[in-house]
Amino acid sequence: MHAPPADTAALPPQQSGAPGRAGPLAAGGPPAAGRSGPPPLWMWALVSGLFLAYATLSLRTHERLLSHSFDLAIFEQAVRSYAEGRLPVSEVKGPGFPVLGDHFSPVLALLAPAHLLFPSARTLLVAQAALIAASVLPLALWARRALGGAAAAVIGLAYGLSWGVANAVGFDFHEWAFAVPLLACSLAALGQDRPRAAALWALPLLLVKEDMGATVAAIGLLIAWRGGPGRRRLGLATAAAGAAWTLLAVLVVLPALNPGGEYFYAGFLGGSGGADGGFAALLHQGTLGLVTPDEKAVTLVLILAPTLFLALRSPLLLVAVPTLLWRGLSDYAPHWGTGYHYSLTAMPVVFAAFVHALERRGTTGPGLRRALAGAAGVCLLLLPGSSLGKLAEAEMWRAEPRIAAAHRMMARIPDGAQVQASDGLVPHLANRTSVSLFGWAASRPDPEWILVDTQVAPHLRWPLSARDEALALARARAAGYRTVAGEQGFVLLGRTPRTG
Repeated sequence: MHAPPADTAALPPQQSGAPGRAGPLAAGGPPAAGRSGPPPLWMWALVSGLFLAYATLSLRTHERLLSHSFDLAIFEQAVRSYAEGRLPVSEVKGPGFPVLGDHFSPVLALLAPAHLLFPSARTLLVAQAALIAASVLPLALWARRALGGAAAAVIGLAYGLSWGVANAVGFDFHEWAFAVPLLACSLAALGQDRPRAAALWALPLLLVKEDMGATVAAIGLLIAWRGGPGRRRLGLATAAAGAAWTLLAVLVVLPALNPGGEYFYAGFLGGSGGADGGFAALLHQGTLGLVTPDEKAVTLVLILAPTLFLALRSPLLLVAVPTLLWRGLSDYAPHWGTGYHYSLTAMPVVFAAFVHALERRGTTGPGLRRALAGAAGVCLLLLPGSSLGKLAEAEMWRAEPRIAAAHRMMARIPDGAQVQASDGLVPHLANRTSVSLFGWAASRPDPEWILVDTQVAPHLRWPLSARDEALALARARAAGYRTVAGEQGFVLLGRTPRTG
């Protein structure tokens, strides 16, 4: 937060903040003063560098057996289904579980051709790195036009290294990777008073995930705001399409496709408190419950901190409200925090709002430099604690004999086999076997093979404790499984063929 720069009065009229010159959303701001056109070479270098950092983090994490059945293997099995010409199913979720009944994300079918060429979970990780890195371009191009090349470089780098992006890249693959470039393009178009382009970039979000319809509705309402009749019609139609699709998906499509006949994740939205405490609990969940426990408030602060809270000065920030609202209403603690991928879609919104806030206030000279330096400083301060900070840790690059042993054990399992495996091993088997999670109640029973990592780190052990895992292995041996191999804590069991 800062006062207008002292040298604003010395600017010519077209740069001193004449009202209305930057479009309906930017009333009071300056017109476009920077260069437009294709991305310069340095911008491509920035995007390429971020792509390499994202891909390196994702692939190295996967290689170290630190990716997961939930969610990387689920998405790999879904994309594999599309590549084989079938509707997506995931054995990790349950035998033949229809993925479109869990989350409605048909956009994943776009990865099928790449998966046919490179059938591996790594394909998804590389695609995610490319999609997220590409989202830097529209924001940086807008910042270059509005604020200049130096500002574009700082904003592009601060966004690309922001903790919400970094933590998403560090945790498996998610369909929201498709959302961030669409959001960046839509919001950049809206900020530059191109409502039709904003709507056209926003509408494909409906194919990314069922909750994105609410985000599309928010974009539509912003398009309709402060516009003429044609703009209002476009905005309201976009908003109606987004809202209608989310309601249709949640109330009709997903329950119809889900084996349980319901939208499973509705139970997270104030479910336990509302059921037990009645109206008072529901009222609390929708008011103070949005920022309590404290972790919710901390997350909100950290989402806005990389922009020095200047994003609050732009109406574009309203696009983040639907995502932040369902997270605040959720009873599921990981939805509140800064880990995992849940803040990914907020990052392009807050940085678009940052660019817009600087542009509409006519921030130049020392004021602009202070804002950029502060934003860069906050992002760099938070970077070591994010997933990207792991790239600087020696442990990330240490050769571990256990990894080679794990791959030798997995190589013993034939293609097409039915397998249950430990969490960190499942994503490595999902491209060529029918694999589910060992110890997970919904996993396909009586598999041909069981592969367990008995020496996994305690903080990574899931879903079974060490004691329960030992008991489960003992029960498997008692049921007729024999030990085929054992090495470096990995135990491979094979089912004894039935006779007679």
